[in-house]
Amino acid sequence: MAALHERGGIADAVLGFHAQQAVEKALKALLVNSGWELRRTHDLWFLLQQAAGLDIQLPDLAASAHWLTPWAVELRYDEFADEPLDRDHALATATEAVEFADRSIGH
Repeated sequence: MAALHERGGIADAVLGFHAQQAVEKALKALLVNSGWELRRTHDLWFLLQQAAGLDIQLPDLAASAHWLTPWAVELRYDEFADEPLDRDHALATATEAVEFADRSIGH
């Protein structure tokens, strides 16, 4: 993620997609580690609600990462947001989610 963020010429759709995927995979790892049955979804809001139901206390940026959900769809279906991606916020959110999952799971 950081390499994509720093490199010029990378479209918001690409960076947004990878930020969303990083958060999605981090949340799914935390959920599965807590006994949750893996489901096919890209909906970060749903995954965040599942984490809350399992009393997983996420850090602030990760806990509000649902705003990245549309970026999973936009790259796949060539739909692009009217607003540009807040690239710094996307990177910080993805980094926080992945680092928290890594610390929590113990790898």
